[in-house]
Amino acid sequence: MIPDHQFILECQQKVLDGISLSDSDLEGLISIPKSELGTLSDAANKITRRFGGDKVDVEQLANIKKNYCSEDCAFCGQSAFFNTGIDSYQLLPAEEIVEKAKKALDEGAESYCLVAAWREPSESDFQKVCSIIEQINSQVGISVECSLGFLTMSQAKQLKALGVRRYNHNLETSRSKFPQICTTHTYQDRIDTLLIARQAGLELCTGGIIGMGETRSQRLELILDLAKMKPEEVTINLLVAMPGTPLELQTPLPFEEILRMFAVTRFALPKAIIKISGGREVHLKDSGEELLLSGANGIISSGYLTMGGNEMKKDLEMIKKINLEA
Repeated sequence: MIPDHQFILECQQKVLDGISLSDSDLEGLISIPKSELGTLSDAANKITRRFGGDKVDVEQLANIKKNYCSEDCAFCGQSAFFNTGIDSYQLLPAEEIVEKAKKALDEGAESYCLVAAWREPSESDFQKVCSIIEQINSQVGISVECSLGFLTMSQAKQLKALGVRRYNHNLETSRSKFPQICTTHTYQDRIDTLLIARQAGLELCTGGIIGMGETRSQRLELILDLAKMKPEEVTINLLVAMPGTPLELQTPLPFEEILRMFAVTRFALPKAIIKISGGREVHLKDSGEELLLSGANGIISSGYLTMGGNEMKKDLEMIKKINLEA
């Protein structure tokens, strides 16, 4: 049996040589003893730099429709099933969303993602979103991404025709954990939506939330499914336990488990953007510096769907401090 340090370096070399790692390789990496996490981090960083350079992808979100979602996802403060006390609004006026897109571009964001809290858009709401995208395209010029729930093929093709580059639909957790997190739709429903988006020619952004009571093996299970989807972007959220949700008392993950997730995801998907998403400012004392040197190469700035975040300026300074580029 080869030493852990050597095993990590051999896996690193395989990836650098363009060889996909086996499931057993990835299982070995996520199980590396704590004493070798530095080696794992360094190896993931070398893979990131080889395939992604020093660039950090910085994105901003627009929560264009908030609260009263019909799904019962246990982590979500916007579900109509839970009384979380957050404010709510229906689809925002187009002018407001366009102004926020202008602000995001001016502040240095690479992309602007329109996110709506619903199972799927009604046809009337979908056409309103399409009109908003047209206005952002003509008045702003920032790269638009969308996260609108389940899509039909016709809707996905319409987004593609409007120049939407990437569609986000998270798997949320592993297939084996999913029934404990959501009962109003299935894991396969989420896979099917990603397949529709891909077939329509959209790039994929998908990922999940860690720290929901899943095991390390279930986090590996999620990584393996993400690798099969070959997404251009992976978004990894750190659960922020929302009062009023079933997960409100969930204990946060130790940092070493967070690092394992990001680093091993990088080994599995060497060319993808791997983005530190919700919960970054709450759970990471350095706002993500160490993870940006351990496999991650993207962040969401200026807030999330139901919580605030760092100001863009602070995040750009953080990126510069670790000798990376926004």
